[in-house]
Amino acid sequence: MVAEIPVKGFFEVNCYCYIDERTKHGFLIDPGAQARGLRNLIAQNGWTIEKILLTHGHFDHMGAVNELRDALSVPVYAYRTADDYLSDARNNLSALCGPPITVRDVRYLDDGDIVALAANPSFSLRVIYTPGHTTDSVVYYSERDAIAFAGDTIFKGSIGTDQYPGGSATNLRTSIVRRIFTLPPETVLFSGHTERTTVGTEKRRYRL
Repeated sequence: MVAEIPVKGFFEVNCYCYIDERTKHGFLIDPGAQARGLRNLIAQNGWTIEKILLTHGHFDHMGAVNELRDALSVPVYAYRTADDYLSDARNNLSALCGPPITVRDVRYLDDGDIVALAANPSFSLRVIYTPGHTTDSVVYYSERDAIAFAGDTIFKGSIGTDQYPGGSATNLRTSIVRRIFTLPPETVLFSGHTERTTVGTEKRRYRL
């Protein structure tokens, strides 16, 4: 089950809870703001969050991480180069939009890694490295449920920007064409800032 939760700090962003309905354990993806509200929602539904996952290190996707990590007593996972953003308030853009935010002591992921629940190891996500928006951008993909959490790499009707630190139009194009558009066309894409879409819909829309 995917719960899409819009949260708003300086920007509004889509946070997601990806929950195994059998065990009620799951992952919290991109908690950008409103930590208290997320904690309340998790408690009200009786969910147990095992891991916090970040699609990339921009502040609007990780602004509530420190509070939630402490409150839920769970580890935070991000791509291996994420510290370039998480530990640098200018690179993660928080210093340009308000109080600087940094996150430390994350656990590193690499392309192809499988992130699984302890309560149900068959409930898992595969890490797909998709640089371009940032150098640490990843997609989390579930073949079983035909879904992918795409962060800011691709949206419904648009693609991510390459204008921020570490951005690259060439890498973004390659990530979309060779990594995302090679997923099955029925795969549902959950992005950071738009409604859900599918790989097939976006592949037909763009001639990248």
